[in-house]
Amino acid sequence: MRLLRIDPPIYLFVSLAAIVVLHFFLPGIRIIPAPWNLLGVFLLLAGVVLNLMADRSFKERGTSVKPLEESAFLVTTGVFRLSRHPMYLGFVLILVGAAALAGSATPFLVVAVFLAFMDTVFVRSEEKKLSRTFESAWSDYAADVRRWI
Repeated sequence: MRLLRIDPPIYLFVSLAAIVVLHFFLPGIRIIPAPWNLLGVFLLLAGVVLNLMADRSFKERGTSVKPLEESAFLVTTGVFRLSRHPMYLGFVLILVGAAALAGSATPFLVVAVFLAFMDTVFVRSEEKKLSRTFESAWSDYAADVRRWI
C-alpha cells in the first residue's frame, strides 16, 4: 500500500498544519476558552514524552520503529504494557493538545480523521505482521494489552 511508504511522523506534521489552518481559516465555535486551552500544553508534552519512551524501548531492544521494516523483537515492557501502540497514541495526544490549544471546534476533526487513518492504515497492518512474526507471543500480548488504551 502506497500510504504505508510515508512514515507516520509525516502524517503527524501534516495534521498539525491542518489544525493550524482550520483554526485560523475555519475555526467553527470556540469550545475551549482561555485559559483552559493552555491545558493542551500538558497533553502535547505527554504525547512527546510517550513517543520518546517508546522510541527508547525500541532502540534498547535493537528493533526498528519504522512500520515497513521487520521487527526483531516484540517489545512488551515499559509504555508497551499500557498500549500496544504507544507511539501512535502519543501522536494522538500531541494532536489533541494542539487542538485544545487552538480552542476551536474544527481542529478536533483532524484528530478524529488522524486516529481513524492511523488505525486503518498502519495499526491493523502492523498487527497482522506482528502476529505472523511472533505468533503465540503476539497473541498472548494482544490478549493482555489494549490496542490504544
